[in-house]
Formats: sequence, structure tokens, C-alpha cells
Amino acid sequence: MTDTTIEKAPGACDPEGLATRTSSNSSVAKFSEIRVVEQLALNIAGTEPRVDSRLLAKQLGNQHKAVMTLVERYADRMMAFGQLPFQMEVGKRRQGGGNAERLAMLNDDQAFFLLSLARNTDHVVDLKAKLIVAFRDARRAAEQRGAEYLPTYRALHDEIAVKSAGSSNSRFVHANVNKLINATCGLEAGQRATMPLAQQSLLVVAQTVAARAMQGAPDHRAGYTRAKQALQSLTAVAGQIGTT
Repeated sequence: MTDTTIEKAPGACDPEGLATRTSSNSSVAKFSEIRVVEQLALNIAGTEPRVDSRLLAKQLGNQHKAVMTLVERYADRMMAFGQLPFQMEVGKRRQGGGNAERLAMLNDDQAFFLLSLARNTDHVVDLKAKLIVAFRDARRAAEQRGAEYLPTYRALHDEIAVKSAGSSNSRFVHANVNKLINATCGLEAGQRATMPLAQQSLLVVAQTVAARAMQGAPDHRAGYTRAKQALQSLTAVAGQIGTT
């Protein structure tokens, strides 16, 4: 987890509230609205999506300290909507030598409660809309993971186990096929848990294609070659949906 330096934007609130007063027709307001679209991202704790309080502060154009003041002030009310985990950035010190920054990870109800304390400017309304979409997509991805991703993952690796039975390199075969599929879908190692819904859908298709391609192969080497050839057609699809 990395530290984020948040500068106070023109028209941002003082530490006592979240009201943003920037005119909606100013160049600063227009830039802020674009920034909301491009940088809004959620963290996944298990299967529950949460938003970092630093991200909310940045999107609102406020100092993170002001946001945390409100989170701590209304913590009891927020805990009525679920657990309210606080974290300290490990191994990071704030500018000037201070202690690591304290932050909160908010679920959707807690995030919207926090935003209810802000004035409904165009910018705040826009942020609420983007949060609705972000949390909705995160839930859909979690549902799809259980219903589609995990079954196709197991089917693929069951097929790999059959083809590599008796081989001393069996575990490497599993790892290499995973790397092949990640490359096809534009994924880096460790990104599967937080991938967007569209990318997860492509991954489900890729696992299905690879498993079927390997079924007629005499061994794991031939199976890998067939899977690689079959997956080539999906690379262009990955590019079209913006995953590579």
C-alpha cells in the first residue's frame, strides 16, 4: 500500500466538513469530474468491496485528514452498517517524518453515509453515481467468480492433471497454463482477485477454450500447444475491451 499526497483543491472544505464549493462550470470542476471517472477503484477484502478513505478524499478534492475527522466522529453510526476497519500504512512515513497515515476502508453504506454529509454539488452527485457503478460491478464480479470463474478454473486444472499425470513437472504445467491465460487476458500475476467484470468474463472464456483444446491431446506438452493455438483468437478480443 503506497502513501498518497492529497493537495487541497480550490473550493474544497475546511476540516469541519465535506462541502465542495467549486463552481460547476469552472475548469477545475470539469477536471475533477474526469478524474472521478478515471481513478475510482475499489479494494476487495475477501468478497466484500471497500473504498479507501484516501481515494474518497482525493475525489472530493479534500484533505484526507478532514475526511478521517468525520469518519472518526461518526464511527459509531458507521459501524451500524458493518465493520469499520482502520489501517496504518506499513513501512511508510508521512512527509516531514511523521507517523504512517491512518486510513479507513469503507463499505458501500459507509461511503454513502459519509457522502451524505457533503453538499449535493454536481461533483458530489457525480461521485455518488460512480460509486454506485463501482460497487455494483464489484458485486457482479464476485457473483460471477463463484458461478463461472471457479468452475471453469477447476475444470481446466482437472484436465491439466489428467494430461500431466506421472510427470515430475506437473506443478509447472499448471503454472505455465495459468501464465498463458493471464497473458491472453492482459493480466499480471496477482491481479485475478481484483480484475474488472469484463476481464473476468474473458478469463472464464479463456479457461473454457483452453480446457476443451487440451481434451484431445495425448500429453501435457501437446495440450499446452493446442491451448496456446486456441487462445490466439482471444488476444484481439482482449484488446478490444481494453484489457491489454
